[in-house]
Amino acid sequence: MRVPLLDLGEQYRALSEPIREAIEEVLASHRFILGPKVRAFEKAIAAYCNTPHAVGVSSGTDALLTILMALGIGPGDAVITTPYTFFATAGCVARVGARPVFADIDPETYNISPSAIRDYIENNCHAGPDGAWRTKSGEKLRAIVPVHLFSLSCEMDVLREISEHFRLDLIEDAAQAIGAESPFRGGTAKAGTMGEAGFFSFYPSKNLGAAGDAGMIVCRDETLATKLRTIREHGMEPRYFHHVIGGNFRLDEIQAVILDVKLPFLESWAAARRAAADCYGAEFACAGLTERITLPAEPYRDRSLTNHHVFYQYVIRAPMRDALREHLGKCEIQTAIYYPLGLHEQKCFAYLGYRKGDFHETERAARETVALPIYPEISREAQHYVVDSIAQFYGSRLPNQPKAT
Repeated sequence: MRVPLLDLGEQYRALSEPIREAIEEVLASHRFILGPKVRAFEKAIAAYCNTPHAVGVSSGTDALLTILMALGIGPGDAVITTPYTFFATAGCVARVGARPVFADIDPETYNISPSAIRDYIENNCHAGPDGAWRTKSGEKLRAIVPVHLFSLSCEMDVLREISEHFRLDLIEDAAQAIGAESPFRGGTAKAGTMGEAGFFSFYPSKNLGAAGDAGMIVCRDETLATKLRTIREHGMEPRYFHHVIGGNFRLDEIQAVILDVKLPFLESWAAARRAAADCYGAEFACAGLTERITLPAEPYRDRSLTNHHVFYQYVIRAPMRDALREHLGKCEIQTAIYYPLGLHEQKCFAYLGYRKGDFHETERAARETVALPIYPEISREAQHYVVDSIAQFYGSRLPNQPKAT
């Protein structure tokens, strides 16, 4: 049996007709960039996230870049983020001329550790006469960018408290986490809505995926939303009058209509992903593997949250990870490593002065974790085969799969 990491085929087959009709409508309208379809999708995302403002942009990367520019973050500033994530998070900070500062992750959730952030600020920074906190090398701390990795929200109550205490902006990287929920200030909030701004990626593999690159920013402040809209179109308002330096960060109509067709299905897809994760958990327990491998953490599961985790990836911590991947490859099971090298060890960030060993939990996760196939349409037969193949590798066997009733 061949089991891909992700299979978008069934999703497209189910939605091909409405997607084609929506695309044809755009083609007939001759409106291709930032038109009525983008505005309609922005309104739909704002309603879904319960935020007043949503700003469509060209990608998740450009979303963060736009936010940083709108907040005036640049040379002489520093931004705290995680070394265990996709490159773009720290890369955008560097692109605006600011300095990325890393804080290690929680070993159970793989999200940035609030205590590591607080320890860094209290032990490596000082408050100036203006009340702003500065690094030892003199940069002004401006923001924290937590990443809701693999669709599990960070500890936002604590991060919000830290950001307010140290007077820092809180920018949520929810690129992987649209729809994920977490406890927040006595209630529940969706990922991306608890800071000054948050953003999503609609890269095709995401839980809500376009047919190319696309992204979205959400925020509550009208002034910030206006800045974001101006910056995404070369700082232009009105046309051909440029008040600030911006960029070409515009969302196109075709991606907007594809995403708008898919959005009503996002909740059912999230439920299917959670069901698949539960199936993996039951299969691993049946195989007697839960003492050998570490399953994804679900810290909000008992908080009466529907989308306590929406499993963009199903990542386990496994001994002999590389040998296990080789075995699964021979079984025609596709896996992936997210991420094989911490950002602090990337060559392009050598100038930051970090060394191997600086972030123990990040480096351990990079050595030990592996992502298994998960998507809404994955069959229980395929999941049984994945776990059975892992059990074979570790020298045990699953009981025969019961017949369907």
